[in-house]
Amino acid sequence: MTPDDEGLPVLPALRRWTITTVAAFTASAAALTGAHFTGQQPQTAKVGAVSYAAPAAKAITAANLYVDPYSNPAAWVAANPGDWRAARIKAAIADRPIARWFGNWDSDITAAVSRYVGAAAQSGATPMLVAYNVPGRDCGSHSGGGAGSPDAYRNWIGQFAAAIGSRQAVVVVEPDAVAQLDCLPNDTERQIRLDLLRYGVQQLKQKAPNAWVYLDAANANWIPAGTMAQRLQAAGIADARGFSVNVSNYYTTEQSVTYARAVNAGLPGGKTFVVDTSRNGNGSNGEWCNPAGRRLGTPPRQGADAELELWVKVPGDSDGDCGIGAGIPAGQFSPDLAIRLIDGTR
Repeated sequence: MTPDDEGLPVLPALRRWTITTVAAFTASAAALTGAHFTGQQPQTAKVGAVSYAAPAAKAITAANLYVDPYSNPAAWVAANPGDWRAARIKAAIADRPIARWFGNWDSDITAAVSRYVGAAAQSGATPMLVAYNVPGRDCGSHSGGGAGSPDAYRNWIGQFAAAIGSRQAVVVVEPDAVAQLDCLPNDTERQIRLDLLRYGVQQLKQKAPNAWVYLDAANANWIPAGTMAQRLQAAGIADARGFSVNVSNYYTTEQSVTYARAVNAGLPGGKTFVVDTSRNGNGSNGEWCNPAGRRLGTPPRQGADAELELWVKVPGDSDGDCGIGAGIPAGQFSPDLAIRLIDGTR
């Protein structure tokens, strides 16, 4: 299923807005990267006889994350102003910073990313993006799909990264793709998946030097932490800022932090991490697909242990035709699911 050009909701994602500028000089972008991540002083670039120091990128803070006016919940609220649920969904969900997911439903990935990141830049805020297009996505389950071939993915993720350019962003790379290596049929396919993830992280590092990039590490009760650490290394974690945990799941922040620390114990030098708190207010009941009785988690903020606590999954978007979302396709917004998350009801 694919959203239309106006960004109305459908599969796990969203879309939008205007391209601004990419770095004028590759050297300047490289200098920004060094200053941003290592604390080095920015290098001096020269134009003719004029010298100037490239400005250092600002730290990304939860307080400055972009609130997407075209998110699935925001679009529903705008289309249903008379519905009794609209005001509550607007206040509790649509007015919060939420990540936008990009995949094969975006017919022009360069334009889609550029518009969205450009809109955030114009407002002075930092956008959150999810790259979700790896071949064999979701093992063909409710959110199945992805690029049609490894070459198609390499082209797609390269365009995705280039469209961010020198602007700041938070990027979560391919939720579940590392964890779901086990569903691939053989070692050859698993190695292709790891190579694609490593390539994607490298493209983001090179073409989007001011993006904070997090490779997804699944959740607290799926892949053993030591195994996940090994897989993250094979998938290119060395070139990412860190990793994400609990994306689209329900485990508490405490459980997620404990797992992330265990993963870090297997990573040379460790990495920073972020936690998806969008739906973990009541923790997990062991189910993953639209379970009853879940609740919104803490709104995006700086974490006490995690670098950031973010809303990566869009609250109210269905996990698929299952659970209390029976009949609602993956990624489609449901006001009923949203209200249940607001109230924590079954």
